[in-house]
Amino acid sequence: MALWTDATAIATAVQQGEITAQAVVEQTLQDIDQRERALNCFTTLVAERALQQAQQVDQAKQAGLPLGPLAGVPFAVKNLFDIAGTVTLAGAKINRDHPPAPQDATAIARLEAAGAILVGALNMDEYAYGFVTVNQHYGATPNPHAPKRVAGGSSGGSAAAIAAQLVPLTLGSDTNGSIRVPAGLCGVYGLKPTYGRLSRAGTALFSASLDHIGPFARSVRDIALSFDAMQGADARDPVCTELPAVPTLPTLENGLDDLHIALLGDHFERGMQPAVAAALAEVTIALDIAQKVVLPDAARARAAAYLITASEGSQLHLPRLQTRLMDFDPATRDRFVAGAMIPQSWYLQAQRLRHWFQAQVRAVFEQVDVLIAPTTPCVAPFIDQETMMIDGEPVLVRPHLGLYTQPLSFIGLPALSVPVWQAGTLPIGVQIVAAPYQEAKILRVARWLETHQVIAPSPYGASVKED
Repeated sequence: MALWTDATAIATAVQQGEITAQAVVEQTLQDIDQRERALNCFTTLVAERALQQAQQVDQAKQAGLPLGPLAGVPFAVKNLFDIAGTVTLAGAKINRDHPPAPQDATAIARLEAAGAILVGALNMDEYAYGFVTVNQHYGATPNPHAPKRVAGGSSGGSAAAIAAQLVPLTLGSDTNGSIRVPAGLCGVYGLKPTYGRLSRAGTALFSASLDHIGPFARSVRDIALSFDAMQGADARDPVCTELPAVPTLPTLENGLDDLHIALLGDHFERGMQPAVAAALAEVTIALDIAQKVVLPDAARARAAAYLITASEGSQLHLPRLQTRLMDFDPATRDRFVAGAMIPQSWYLQAQRLRHWFQAQVRAVFEQVDVLIAPTTPCVAPFIDQETMMIDGEPVLVRPHLGLYTQPLSFIGLPALSVPVWQAGTLPIGVQIVAAPYQEAKILRVARWLETHQVIAPSPYGASVKED
């Protein structure tokens, strides 16, 4: 296991000459080689490229040149990000027949410009359509804290690689919760920024009007550092044009007294397990939250998100559904086929609801700065578990892990899942949510909770109480 598990600490050590980038990368590759068989996080390694980049960082250090804020930090990406010279799998068997990507995704290029070093690509649900990372083609990625349970998805490899301390920084994508769900179940930090805040250029999209990308890490400062490195408009992504880069690394000189923080009620308090309720209460007490607010028709918003996702995703993959149907993972195939039959009028009505819901939530943020909600209604389910209980009723596990994340993705709100770790239990995630482009407020609250030891990444290897 690597000596430095925090990206900021690694970069500081490399910048100060305490360790070389090559030594960091060699140790990382050795850890992956020794432990990957059990963890199944990676689908591709780019070891030669990583070592070459490490040598370049070390040469710059020896020449007295300035190093980037992420100098020498190993990172990995969900395998829907383009890596130059490598086939972009997007979790699919079909994509193996594609030619290698001609250039890196923008997010990769920006992290490398900050000194970070790419080491590989990570497992995911096929075409990002899932919440569990149980993939027929590339296997399941188990939860590092409880190998019989799921890591969450669709960015399960990204979250698990952080939780297992294989790398200190990873990237994932989030359509309906695919960053926050695995972050919550694996006990790490996972940021879904505002829609359009980070460029998606060079990524395999699932639902273009809902897709976001964002980082996973083991500290708030690492989330802020990587987020800042990736910010900025990008002509390659038409939705990433609105704002210039704005630093978000939080300071706590004034505490949180100027922020109005409220708890999300109604839809966001339905059906949670007692352990989730206890973790949410711990955060609520720590922040001294006295107000509860309701997002009108959040359940309908979630239903509309399902329609838009299924419709956009199936239309994107329609040629493959028509010609290579049996090459899809069965877990995604039937849902894509169903999505292809959604009437256009349903899709348009879902988009109308989206605009209405967006206006309602905008009014809520005129009264509050930050909202708190659980990330998932339960701890990580077992890999072969098909149902769970919500409000006394059995429901399917896979779709309902996004119960609390989908209404927020639906209108592109920024949200950070932070880990609450209680001894003897599995990790639990709590979402910190703000108005569009207010990531700095989210990170301030998270940093305060982290500093006051309310939240922390789950310790890898800690014992948990199994059912």
